[in-house]
Amino acid sequence: MFGALKKLATAGGIAAALRSPQGQQAIAKAKQMAADPANRQKIADLAKKFGGKNKGTRGPGTY
Repeated sequence: MFGALKKLATAGGIAAALRSPQGQQAIAKAKQMAADPANRQKIADLAKKFGGKNKGTRGPGTY
């Protein structure tokens, strides 16, 4: 596992990994999952739950 991380850490390693056959398969699967309406709804629900405005708090260290 760490060998793969070291390869990705090099300049251009991520781009090279995405150009590989395994990278292309991962991209295709991600696109397929993103196109699924059920998954899109899950993402929208999570964005609504965790994203957006700060719910009235200013954060730590602010007055």
